Amino acid sequence: MDMDDKTDGASRHAAAGLTPAQLRVVATLGFCGLVSAADNWFVSPALPAIAQTLSVAPVAATVILTAYMLPYGTLQPVCGSIADRIGRLRLLRIIVLGLCAGTFLCAVVPSLPLLVVARIVTGCFAAGIIAVSQAFVSDVVAPEQRGGAVGILMGITFTGQGLSAGLGGILTDVVGWRAAFATFGVLAALAWLGLLGLREPSRSDVSGDGSARPSVVSGSVRAGNPVAVFLRSAIRIFLGTRRTVYLLACSTGLLFLGVYGLMGTFLNQVCGLTSTQAGLVMMFYGVCCLFGGSVAGKLGARRGIGGVIRIGELSGVLAVCALMVSTLSGLWVPALAAAACLGFGYISVQPSLVTLSMDADPSQVGLCTGLIGFGVFAGGGVGSALGGAVLTAGGYLALWAVAAVGLLLQFAASARLRG
Repeated sequence: MDMDDKTDGASRHAAAGLTPAQLRVVATLGFCGLVSAADNWFVSPALPAIAQTLSVAPVAATVILTAYMLPYGTLQPVCGSIADRIGRLRLLRIIVLGLCAGTFLCAVVPSLPLLVVARIVTGCFAAGIIAVSQAFVSDVVAPEQRGGAVGILMGITFTGQGLSAGLGGILTDVVGWRAAFATFGVLAALAWLGLLGLREPSRSDVSGDGSARPSVVSGSVRAGNPVAVFLRSAIRIFLGTRRTVYLLACSTGLLFLGVYGLMGTFLNQVCGLTSTQAGLVMMFYGVCCLFGGSVAGKLGARRGIGGVIRIGELSGVLAVCALMVSTLSGLWVPALAAAACLGFGYISVQPSLVTLSMDADPSQVGLCTGLIGFGVFAGGGVGSALGGAVLTAGGYLALWAVAAVGLLLQFAASARLRG
């Protein structure tokens, strides 16, 4: 048996090595992540309807995306650090309940400014769900299985991102965007109920190499002013040996999420699709997220994590090229291919960056993964805002061209990755 066969066999063994209990944890956390992603991204195909109801321009309504993603990204390392101290599950139960309440609040506000405030509140609660869930997975899954487990977790999570676009579009057309918010509030309540069936990993959870691994930060790390300790730790990790990983996380959010956030408005304005039709097209993002998450482990075994990231970035380039074709022709079919490529590309890049970040400081895995979330989702919020500005100045062709250049630069930068 040659080395490639051994590696592939090891990958299959790792994927099959998750116990039913571990799979239940990953699936439950994945559903929580699914709800948090869906709560944001169903808004994209609903933006024209929201803008019409609240008497604002569709481009002006994109501030709703930024209002959620900026706190969602900015507070992820804070939530990760808190979870390192008080326990992952305890914090997850608090923030998922807050997500539920904030989403119902969004359903009843009467104006755009109040909707922006409600989205900020919701984003603050939702901020830690993905980062803390990723750290939770690191507590219960051996290191050699983390890549596959995180890929499954994120595949489920961002399947929700894609499928919510279709469901949100249908709900928006049939019963209105307020009912869509209420529906996702119900899903958040179900996610909270699912968390009640999990238990906090013990302090002596055992890693794959047989060494005990604490699930919370030791007392020495806690010493001193908590805010100062957090800031020092965050800066040290972000600018440390894995700084390229964190900078790539920022550009991933800026480019991938920035493009995806504007697709709903593009499909409505350029291709003439309704909210339902635009949402169904964007569902292919979620389908390919699920597919990409399921093959992440095998791709990583064959290509290495850096290779998976570069495959994802090239897939993103193909996506914006397809959007250029759709812009020039006015046809929605190329946009369907773009949604698929964008989903596969994103799910190839983001979980890989998470996996690489986990060894930046093994005593603060929650903070390490939270900083990835900070880079991705804060970058996504900035990307939506900058995308709106580029769109106003030069139109959709200019927007897609800028995104293509950015993705090619990111591809070149990722050649420096090791791991």
